[in-house]
Amino acid sequence: MLRFQPNPSWVPPFQCRVIQMGHWYLGPKFPRWLEFQRNLSGLDISHAGISDVIPAWFLNLSTHLDYADLSSNDLTGGISYLNVRTYLDLSSNRFTGPLPRLLPTLFALVLSNNSFSVSLVEFVCNSSQSTNTWFLDISTNLLFGEIPDCWNKWQRLEVLNLGNNKLTGKIPSSLGYTNPVELNLGNNSMFGEIPSTLGNCSRLVVLDLSENHFSGSVPAWMGEKLSSLVVLRLRSNNFDGHIPHKICALQSLQNLDLAINNISGAIPKCFSKFSAMATKDKTSNYIDRWIVSFNDASVYLSALLVLKGREDEYSSTLGLVTSLDLSANSLTGEIPKELGTLIGLGSLNLSRNLLTGNIPDNIGNMESMESLDLSMNKLHGGIPSSFSNLNFLNHFNVSYNNLTGQIPTSTQLQSFQVSSYMPNHLFGPPVSKNCIAKGVPTDGGGREGSNGRSKVNGFYVSVVVGFVMGFWGVVAPLFFIRSWRHAYYQKLDNVGRKLYVFWATKCR
Repeated sequence: MLRFQPNPSWVPPFQCRVIQMGHWYLGPKFPRWLEFQRNLSGLDISHAGISDVIPAWFLNLSTHLDYADLSSNDLTGGISYLNVRTYLDLSSNRFTGPLPRLLPTLFALVLSNNSFSVSLVEFVCNSSQSTNTWFLDISTNLLFGEIPDCWNKWQRLEVLNLGNNKLTGKIPSSLGYTNPVELNLGNNSMFGEIPSTLGNCSRLVVLDLSENHFSGSVPAWMGEKLSSLVVLRLRSNNFDGHIPHKICALQSLQNLDLAINNISGAIPKCFSKFSAMATKDKTSNYIDRWIVSFNDASVYLSALLVLKGREDEYSSTLGLVTSLDLSANSLTGEIPKELGTLIGLGSLNLSRNLLTGNIPDNIGNMESMESLDLSMNKLHGGIPSSFSNLNFLNHFNVSYNNLTGQIPTSTQLQSFQVSSYMPNHLFGPPVSKNCIAKGVPTDGGGREGSNGRSKVNGFYVSVVVGFVMGFWGVVAPLFFIRSWRHAYYQKLDNVGRKLYVFWATKCR
């Protein structure tokens, strides 16, 4: 958090090869003293509080920077050209206009979280650096038009992130020959079916096509050809049909998100073959899987995941997260008991479907579970007593089902709001704290209906009878025995006189 704000006319008495001043405060103007650095090869002035346009002298530096990181400032304007050989990060600024022209040697380009507004045709099809680029992130900008079908030269791509733009059209077939490790086209306006050429991307670890208008069935060939997949996000599209059983061959899959589609049929029992979800230890090989390297540079893969009703980006910890989200579809049948074998699963969301039957008891064996949502289905029966074993549970919802019986006692289950259980026919804390709720005794005897109602009615009858007997036990003697009646009223008169004398004395 150091500040460095020399006089604008200051000329530094040194020549640096590398300047790393990330998270210093150098702003608000762009540091003018950098103009005098003739031997500079590496520059990091990220998170530096700079709110300015990039000056012309910086764009035309005579020296070629090996890497430059200007991310997370408030830089504005357009960029036509930058002399950076290998790594350039301009993310999280307010750059506008077309994408910059770059050196053909550049292998990592990060332009995310800006306002670049342009079609990709010129950049992708005529770009000279495409043969060397291995990391390309232009997510969260204003890119428009279709993704051009000329990715043949981009053979070294490891990561391609075009998510959160205004792209339209279909996925071009040539994109399948880039064979990246991460492909993110999420949150655009693309449509059509997923082309089979994506099956050539056998190295894919993260595939995100969420929040578009893709249609058709979930491709069965994914289970056969994308064996390295760890994250598969197809949520918020128009996919229909059944979940293909061949997808169960993805043994490395840790995060499957098919939520908010038109998928029908039963949940495949073969989900138990997702062996990566069935193991608690995820630290053994996740480092090698989640870091991609090129020459001396390396980056973490990243993905957006919806957990506990909130979407967050995971990067360095992505390999430790496991989730299964099939919510907001038209799935029918019972919840397969085979899901209970996924003891390493951290989040399970089956809400807003048409599921029936009982909740499988062995879901209580999933001791790593932190979030469980089974709401808005047609489930019946009770909440299994084994749920008291879910010690890490911090998000839970079974509302809007036909569940009955007592809520199992545990620290977690009693900590949730009543809305997580209503409107079912459940009793016990936190739904009810007394002995009777909805006519059901909390002693677990299961006596409902007329027996419960008769107990309630008997209670009120006994109260009324007791009141009547007590009232007439006092009034009847006074009514029928004259001497008692005279003595009673004489006593009241004496008490009244004493009270009158007392209050009259106090008032004087």
